[in-house]
Amino acid sequence: VQLQASGGGLVRAGGSLRLSCAASGRTFSTYGVGWFRQAPGNEREFVAATTRTGLTTDYTDSVKGRFTISRDNAKNTAYLQMSSLKPEDTAVYYCAGLNYGSFWNPRRKTYDYWGQGTQVTVSS
Repeated sequence: VQLQASGGGLVRAGGSLRLSCAASGRTFSTYGVGWFRQAPGNEREFVAATTRTGLTTDYTDSVKGRFTISRDNAKNTAYLQMSSLKPEDTAVYYCAGLNYGSFWNPRRKTYDYWGQGTQVTVSS
């Protein structure tokens, strides 16, 4: 599985960005997708995730109500719509794929597939 994140950039506080995660190498609908971020000097942290179907989502508290994760299995792509961005959202954002059976644990750190990151910078 290859995952490629894109869509990062420089935006002012209060602005919006949409990140995309393009997948290849395996049927996209067979694994969950998560977004993580890592700011300089910080550990990588969970941001959001969705199940194989996209019907269930999970968000870290700091982005609830501002970020929306979605996926289009027909296009092999997942998205992270980010609105009302804050300077503290500045980080490298990574998309990741998670194999799971009947139990979905989106906040685990050991995802199976990782893409390269895309930089998001929010200016004040």
